[in-house]
Amino acid sequence: MKNILDYFTIEGAVGGSQEWFKNVVMYIGGCAAATACDCCIYLALSRGMTKLYPYDVHALTKKDYIDFSMKMKPYLKPRVNGVNKLYMFTEGFGRYLEDVGEQRIEMDELPGTRSVREAEEFVRAHIDGGCPVPWLMLRHKKARYKDFVWHWFLCYGYEESADGLRITVATYGASHTLPLRDLWDTGYEEKGGLIGLRMKKKKIPGTDMSVKE
Repeated sequence: MKNILDYFTIEGAVGGSQEWFKNVVMYIGGCAAATACDCCIYLALSRGMTKLYPYDVHALTKKDYIDFSMKMKPYLKPRVNGVNKLYMFTEGFGRYLEDVGEQRIEMDELPGTRSVREAEEFVRAHIDGGCPVPWLMLRHKKARYKDFVWHWFLCYGYEESADGLRITVATYGASHTLPLRDLWDTGYEEKGGLIGLRMKKKKIPGTDMSVKE
């Protein structure tokens, strides 16, 4: 089974990039804000949630993305140890959603201490639900993942393989395909984790049924 979301590009880059930021603090530590920006753009394009992105979502530019990142900065501002807890992202991004008046999104957290099987199920469920998955990785013993250390990035697809789930992620304006099991097993006690975005369900008047908004 395979499910790769129809992700966006900005002037040839896959998603946005922290390396575009002109603000020094954001250039060094703006990965959480960049991940939130990418979520907003994706949902504005795929679900018509235009309140999330204050520019023309059908004409994406680096300039607008950089300006957008500075609007997101107060909610997910870089700090000494970074946005290194899942709740920092859900609380900060939650405030942004509230301020722009978008009330249809809920967030789930899956700590990195949970099993790889739970991580695979979490990714499948949220990708199949049509939403990319923000991922926080703090440390990793394998040098091949050095660009993902102490970093937020966005998972937007998966594919089943004999060795487990392979995921497609975007960061720094590029796409990568990685083995989830290997990425999840960091070798350190200090863990990051995953954020799941999903649409709230609303009740159908006069029934016990509900549907996604």
